[in-house]
Amino acid sequence: MIELTSMPAINASLNALTASLLLVGGILIRLGRKEAHRRVMISAFLTSTVFLACYLYYHFHAKITRFPRSDWAYWLYLSILLPHTLLAMIVLPFIFAAFYHAFRGQFETHKKIVRWVWPVWMYVSVSGVLVYFMLYHWFRPG
Repeated sequence: MIELTSMPAINASLNALTASLLLVGGILIRLGRKEAHRRVMISAFLTSTVFLACYLYYHFHAKITRFPRSDWAYWLYLSILLPHTLLAMIVLPFIFAAFYHAFRGQFETHKKIVRWVWPVWMYVSVSGVLVYFMLYHWFRPG
């Protein structure tokens, strides 16, 4: 069984993996490698799905984690956490829409959606890693 205390690091790792897959997927489609792009983007989606399951499990079982400082670092943390949280909630249906149109072969609609969904999904993944490091490593007291 995985220790509950390990979950934040696992979640951050899943976010980092998702961001890496999104980056590779973006490069592959620009290179015209459509099948490789498809496989990598499905992997990014699956990694994000596992992240969401782990995140929800952790937050249903762990106590609330508060940011350990109340100085400028707190405001920096909030300036990353708040858009991260809001965009994470908003982007999910659009990710589903992007996949729906891709699987239906409606690539023009897919491209229109992905033009703004990809950077938002990337921001959510990268900022999730930043939030983890800010909360558990960089700004610990002492």
